[in-house]
Amino acid sequence: MKLTIVGCSGSFPGPASPASCYLLTAHDGTRPWRVLIDLGSGALGSVQKYMDLEDIDAIFLSHLHPDHCMDLCGLHVAVRWNPHGWHRGRIPVWGPAATADRLATAYGLDLDPGMREEFDFQLWQEREPVTVGPFKVTPISVNHPIPEAYALRVEVTEFDGTGVDRSITLAYSGDTDACQGLEDAARDAHLFLCEAAFEEGRDDHIKDVHLTGKRAGEAASRANVRRLLLTHIPVWTDTNTVVAEARESYAGDVSAAVAGVHYTI
Repeated sequence: MKLTIVGCSGSFPGPASPASCYLLTAHDGTRPWRVLIDLGSGALGSVQKYMDLEDIDAIFLSHLHPDHCMDLCGLHVAVRWNPHGWHRGRIPVWGPAATADRLATAYGLDLDPGMREEFDFQLWQEREPVTVGPFKVTPISVNHPIPEAYALRVEVTEFDGTGVDRSITLAYSGDTDACQGLEDAARDAHLFLCEAAFEEGRDDHIKDVHLTGKRAGEAASRANVRRLLLTHIPVWTDTNTVVAEARESYAGDVSAAVAGVHYTI
């Protein structure tokens, strides 16, 4: 499985990165499949550096804050008004119950049909996995001030052509403060893509919103993950600070996500 960091800036796009968006690519033995986790503010333009929009097989939304979903409005335009036609049919979008109405409202559309002619909206059910090609994605509720916020556990069976297949797991925190659901989502993951928007000391008065590097490292340690990749770092948070905090609480490999970088898992 390949992870491409399309956007990793927290809360809003920064000068070096769009807001949250991650491209996952995996092969099912027949063809490559490409799915997006989140499509936040400013991400749609950068997605096109790495793939044709018609090759999106599905989109998985962690929650409905704009920095995680708002560029679906631009994708709606790309699908509906492409003068050459759109040939792949509706794009499957998994998200919270309010997804279709929230996006229609953001674009000023009537709720019916809203964007349902462009997107096939599917609703997350707590801890019930969905399968798209080689991807099995399980949503797990986490601690963030919005009606539905999920961490996503993504599992893929790798077909290497030798007859010896192996399961690979990526965990994505979405936005959350420390909670049991986060650790459950990350359990034994090969790569834990985890937010670290806050800094110790500076943000101690804000509870149940975001993680610090220290709390991300603590979750990674308790979940026994193999590698920790910090993301969703806003422009006002120092990357070196949160990475150093994580290294104090997690003994494994820690780094920070950078837009445009690819990881093979």
